[in-house]
Amino acid sequence: MANEEQPGGSQIGRAVQGKNAARCLDHALRLVEWASETGTPGEAAFGEKAAALLRGLPCFADHPERVRLIGSHGDPQRQIVVGLLRGAGRRTLVLAGHYDVVSAANYRDLADLAFSPGPLLAALRQDLASRPLSAAEEKARADFESGDFLPGRGLLDMKSGIAAGITTLENFAGAGAAEGNLLLVMTPDEEASSQGMRAFRDILPELAREWDLEIAGGINLDATSDQGDGAGGRAIYKGTIGKLLPFAMVVGKPSHASYPFDGASAHLIAAHLMTAMETNPDLCDRGGAEVSPPPICLDGGDFRAGYDVTTPEQVWLAFNWLSHSRSPSALMAQFHSLAENALAAAMAAFARNRHAFTGEVAEPDPSRVLTVAELMGLVAAREGQAALEEILETPPAHDNPLALSRALCTRLVARAGLNGPAIVLGFGSLHYPHSHLDPDRTDDAALISAIETARQEIFAATGVEICWRDTFVGISDMSFLGNVPAPEDARIVAENTPARRYIDHVPDNALRFPVVNIGPWGREYHQRLERVHAPYAFETLPDFLTAIVARFFDRDSDAQVGRRCRAPHRPLWTMSRNSPDRNAESSLSAGQASRQRSGSAARAREIRDDLRRPSGALTRRGLNKAEPFVRMH
Repeated sequence: MANEEQPGGSQIGRAVQGKNAARCLDHALRLVEWASETGTPGEAAFGEKAAALLRGLPCFADHPERVRLIGSHGDPQRQIVVGLLRGAGRRTLVLAGHYDVVSAANYRDLADLAFSPGPLLAALRQDLASRPLSAAEEKARADFESGDFLPGRGLLDMKSGIAAGITTLENFAGAGAAEGNLLLVMTPDEEASSQGMRAFRDILPELAREWDLEIAGGINLDATSDQGDGAGGRAIYKGTIGKLLPFAMVVGKPSHASYPFDGASAHLIAAHLMTAMETNPDLCDRGGAEVSPPPICLDGGDFRAGYDVTTPEQVWLAFNWLSHSRSPSALMAQFHSLAENALAAAMAAFARNRHAFTGEVAEPDPSRVLTVAELMGLVAAREGQAALEEILETPPAHDNPLALSRALCTRLVARAGLNGPAIVLGFGSLHYPHSHLDPDRTDDAALISAIETARQEIFAATGVEICWRDTFVGISDMSFLGNVPAPEDARIVAENTPARRYIDHVPDNALRFPVVNIGPWGREYHQRLERVHAPYAFETLPDFLTAIVARFFDRDSDAQVGRRCRAPHRPLWTMSRNSPDRNAESSLSAGQASRQRSGSAARAREIRDDLRRPSGALTRRGLNKAEPFVRMH
């Protein structure tokens, strides 16, 4: 391989074994070389390069038109790369990954090597051998010395996942005529606001109509982090966590600092709300055996430009609030209740303090909690709908969604003539919906069954155990792939998000289909020592995906499962329809075939029952023995 001529290249070559793994690694290294940091010209240029790569594969030689570039967003425009590999029939499985990566600036003096894994590996090993190390750096040094981990910006997150998807296409084509179709999609902007995946979601119904496809399932190929031996990183995720950024604009009554009781303290009200919200475990959401982290404040303050002895009129708080099953409607109702209680408690405390200081007993000022939707209604009633639209359609120039939402909310409060004490509640950025497989749905059950059969095959053939996990805890494109939020939830979010660019408009014809996440694992996302576990990413993962594809499109797989387990070292994709095993299968009696179909149905029911249990209850069949770990953007 050409990369072995570079410093550190020979170790890259030793990190994986087998022709299949070598192909996957080669794809990954090429993808990483094409720097594609989010929002840069490199991201804009990546689509053409990736499309050329796909068209150059033998599996697309006869049909290069099945590789397409679809405009997403930006200037220059970012491209969605789509490649359709046809078999027989309409049933289609989507393999999805994002090609944008975070900035390489944190590589500092090695930034020019960030997209060259071979030279970067050599430079990092030299650096880590030259100075005292922290515990994290010592672990990285040992990882690199082991030969099992490779560095590079985006190699873990997530170009090794895309490479595994490309290799799976090649394996599918190499198996000869087959049932089903594979649709590989590479999207930009996942590290920002998933504009690429949302654009793909919008165009997918038209693509499916044009190509006559039935989208029956999807696999998101994003990576996970594991600080241990990989038992938790080798995972199948049944769903993804959801995220909202609810905010509270607290409106007080300003006063001179020497006369505090002439006003109403916005900071005191905000403090009560912060106390009720910040890291409160009662506000965690649950999914199966997993619990989401509690809310935490990401942005807060009065944001005044200069010194002033007048108390601030407004204080802003914005919270990160994750969900496994809680809807946006339920979250807003809970947030509203917390705000009402906090406002009442703050005003009561303010009255007690005033009485203790002045001896006066006064009626508390009228106060209220309202939503952004209600605040916009006040503006429209006071100034007209056209004035409201002018405010919303000409937002201040901010790239930060929370800063933009704060600025818009400040405008709306002023134009509504809203006086404090009051709290305005809304959403400050894009809603990432949670998702989860439903084993009672036929399509979901079919995907579950195919994955579980393949999981057992891989374990029998290699001894590598891959676990089921409830929830992918990183914010990812999985929220928008095959996942259609309830109309009422979409309405609540849209009506209460002042920054319209962060409202996700889901088309009425958006397709719903089951999606899991299965990708590589490694350590230190987005950091200087980001690294992928090469044997799993380039050997096991493409084999596993190939096995899933075979089982997903297999109408009667039990006999083949047995054969694969008895011949563990035979590549799973070499079973052509003219192989001896295929001929043996065709000689089965009708009774044997019937019994096999019955066995498949029983297996699917057993898997469905297992997946209804919390993850901790799956130990009977060894489906989930991993320790917790976290992957976040």
